[in-house]
Amino acid sequence: MSAEAADREAATSSRPCTPPQTSWFEFLLEEALLETHLKKPCPDPPPVQLIVQFLEQASKPSVNEQNQVQPPPDNKRNRILKLLALKVAAHLKWDLDVLEKSLSVPVLNMLLNELLCISKVPPGTKHVDVDLSSLPPTTAMAILLYNRWAIRTIVQSSFPVKQVKPGPPQLSVMNQIQQEKELAENILKVLKEQAADSILVLEAALKLNKDLYVHTIRTLDLLAMEPGMVNGETESSTAGLKISTEEMQCQVCYDLGAVYFQQGSTNAVVYENAKEKFFRTKELISKIGSSSLHCTIDEKRLAGYCQACGVLTSSSNSTSQQSTPYSQIHCCMRCGNYKELVKIFLEDNITLSLPVQFRQSVLRELFQKAQQGNDALDEICFRICTCNTVCDVMQGRAIGIQFNQLFLKPNKEKIDFLLEVCSRSINLEHASESLKRKMAAFLKNMCLSLEDLQLVFMISSHELFITLLKDDERKLLIDQMRKRSPRINLCTKPVTSFYDIPASASVNIGQLEHQLILSVDPWRIRQILIELHGMTSERQFWTISSKWEVPNVYGSVILGIKDNLTRDLVYILMAKGLHCSAIKDFVHAKQLFAACLELVTEFSPKLRQVMLNEMLLLDIYTHEAGAGVSGERPPPDLISRVRGYLEMRVPDIPLRQVVAEECVAFMLNWRENEYLTMQVPLLLVQTNPYVKLGQLLAATCKELPGPKESRRTAKDLWEVVVQICSVSNQHKRGNDGRVSLIKHRESTLGIMYRNELLSFIKKLREPLVLTTILSLFVKLHNVREDIVNDIAAEHISIWPSTIPNLQSVDFEAVAVTVKELVSYALTINSNNHFWLIIQADIYFATNQYSAALHYYLQAGAVCSDFFNKMVPPDVYTDQVIKRMIKCCSLLNCHTQVAILCQFLREIDYKTAFKALQEQNSHDAMDSYYDYIWDVTILEYLTYLHHKRGETDKRQIAIKAIGQTELNASNPEEVLQLAAQRRKKKFLQAMAKLYF
Repeated sequence: MSAEAADREAATSSRPCTPPQTSWFEFLLEEALLETHLKKPCPDPPPVQLIVQFLEQASKPSVNEQNQVQPPPDNKRNRILKLLALKVAAHLKWDLDVLEKSLSVPVLNMLLNELLCISKVPPGTKHVDVDLSSLPPTTAMAILLYNRWAIRTIVQSSFPVKQVKPGPPQLSVMNQIQQEKELAENILKVLKEQAADSILVLEAALKLNKDLYVHTIRTLDLLAMEPGMVNGETESSTAGLKISTEEMQCQVCYDLGAVYFQQGSTNAVVYENAKEKFFRTKELISKIGSSSLHCTIDEKRLAGYCQACGVLTSSSNSTSQQSTPYSQIHCCMRCGNYKELVKIFLEDNITLSLPVQFRQSVLRELFQKAQQGNDALDEICFRICTCNTVCDVMQGRAIGIQFNQLFLKPNKEKIDFLLEVCSRSINLEHASESLKRKMAAFLKNMCLSLEDLQLVFMISSHELFITLLKDDERKLLIDQMRKRSPRINLCTKPVTSFYDIPASASVNIGQLEHQLILSVDPWRIRQILIELHGMTSERQFWTISSKWEVPNVYGSVILGIKDNLTRDLVYILMAKGLHCSAIKDFVHAKQLFAACLELVTEFSPKLRQVMLNEMLLLDIYTHEAGAGVSGERPPPDLISRVRGYLEMRVPDIPLRQVVAEECVAFMLNWRENEYLTMQVPLLLVQTNPYVKLGQLLAATCKELPGPKESRRTAKDLWEVVVQICSVSNQHKRGNDGRVSLIKHRESTLGIMYRNELLSFIKKLREPLVLTTILSLFVKLHNVREDIVNDIAAEHISIWPSTIPNLQSVDFEAVAVTVKELVSYALTINSNNHFWLIIQADIYFATNQYSAALHYYLQAGAVCSDFFNKMVPPDVYTDQVIKRMIKCCSLLNCHTQVAILCQFLREIDYKTAFKALQEQNSHDAMDSYYDYIWDVTILEYLTYLHHKRGETDKRQIAIKAIGQTELNASNPEEVLQLAAQRRKKKFLQAMAKLYF
């Protein structure tokens, strides 16, 4: 018998995942016990567990004479153990399905790396750079096994995993689990980085046209022999267990298809590649047959993949795939053909082929799109929800809350569609009595839930309702309705309409006034006013609603119009337009303003300019609430109109201050600093405080990168803001004759009031402008001599350090303003680390230490990818670290204090030792020792626990000192890497604690 035949016979003699009965296995156990002095395992251990046992023994670190931990030695014992692990895997025919179920990622990674090593793959060689066709068959197969496992592991990691409920907490076990989890995450990270290379290797394997061979127990024994005794047999093409080309390509195609399918969630084009690979897999399986021992594919899962790919890819050639309801629904959702989607759901109410979970998922997706601003989908959501509800009724399921919410405001159209769905979903000739009763009960309950008589009559008079409910049931329903409301009379005679009743002139005027209040159509408003003025000329119809408000600056001009009809029309159009603008109904506001502009253009140039100004303000609001939210620059025409308003010199035009305020904020938000600095008319700067403030802000932002001596505008802006925040002092003589000092909180000395300044700043969104004004207020807050806890801010050095009249500044108001500005700024960008540091400093200054730590940690997290990168030193300065230390100390988290003392440029041993002496620490104490990298602190801990007789804690501290990466003789790079790793883990643990 040849070597190949012997190997094949041995491979087919037993199946994976069953207790081994072959003599080689018993021999293997005995060999392991004799050669490596392992403990006797349990009777008939599963082969996979032996792999774990062998590799764990081979990877145990050793301890030298100086009690230092060393890597596992490369001696005969460990080489035998690794070879035994490979032999067990060979006995299982290298079946990845079996190995992945029982081995963890680190163990399987170690096993496959040993396979690469023994298969003569040079260490450090990139597999993508190797020509597979030129390698020995067993070497090529080892590379394929490793790269197949790599992409399978990446795919598996993307699946949701049910968390196992932990047992009683045991520190040693938890530490071991955490270490294994971290190791698996690190391996997975490396595999993801090399994923593109692994895919290229497997794609190259599909081009091979030769059979491959995988190592067996026999070939592994030959490799372990002395080189002179092998005679090149393991390098020949017939060594090992034969894997045919079709078997190899089938496995590779399936694994590639799975990884392409996973990538398709971010790049839909890749679904085509996945589809090609899965359909190729099906072809190869039909060619190989299901009897293959080396190609085990889950055919049910493969069929699911193929169906999903058929739905997710549009193929004009495959009409059979497109004819499935799933693919049709996917196409409708993708191209927005929602009418066809409703039709599919209506038809499925008869066939009931779609699973209820799928129907609900489609409805959820439609609801999400509707909530994102697509109002046209509200009707589609109702229709799909109605189809689902009727389907639930017929199958005896409870009606969902979504249907009840959509029917809070029923109307004729909704009832019509509901009755249509019910009629089309049930075949009265073939339906069972149970189904008919379910539908009848649903319609009866609908009648009882409605309050509108006409809607109830629509259901009760429908043919389906009459067919399903018997006469006595309908009579009982009418009695129930009468008991609920005695005024309801469910008769077939139509109710007389209110508008059919003859009315007096006063009633008609009241009806028209009511319509006038509700209408937002400018032409309907004009028509109603003409009718009202035709009935009476004594009324002033602009006064009928107290909600109609026009600014006083406009009111005097509008009410000066002599023609009563024109006056009412202009006033009402403007009032309604301003109201619609305030509630963000910009479409109706534009229609109302346009009609008003057309009207006043005929007789009043002054009012024409007023309307042009209001339409400009409306366009600014529209852009800021629409395209501006996504960062799209406004059209040049709008910027030109804003400039035209700021440069306007038309005399006697009534102007609203808010228009200038919004125009200046608009220019600052869209970085028109050059224009505000150089081109705004001087007269406008002198007369309009918002323009002056905007010019100073723009000039200061322009000069920020420049030299310090060029910051004259920063000083001017400082003086303006200080004046706004100043208070005027007055003396008043009381009844007792004594003079008292009164502070007026709102000063009239500044160009505007403080609350006006705050309101203006809250219209700004440009980060640089916000940072500038915020740093100014922070500096003003810090100027006070009695302040201990200064607040840090970016660009704080550009402002003056003193104020001539310190007593005149209202520092309480400044502190309130700083808090409000930081809160507003964080709504604009919650990830600005400088703003987060300011917020943290404010909480620190007000003794809110837990909140301060939250924001200090958040500031570090956002600029370091949740501490996976180093926090920049300009964020975690020594001042910030010291404040974090103080926060932890006042929260009685003394171990955290000691660890944070290491973060300082010069380690504060005095504070760290003092903190560790505290015995009422509220943190986890010894579980934090793994985060300490300074050996001096660890030695002090060891001494402290020895002195207190705390043996367990002392052992934990000794174990922490004994880690090889903390050895003082290590290179500086290694020590820094160890410190950085512990910093990362500690800050992540702190973040989870305080977030």
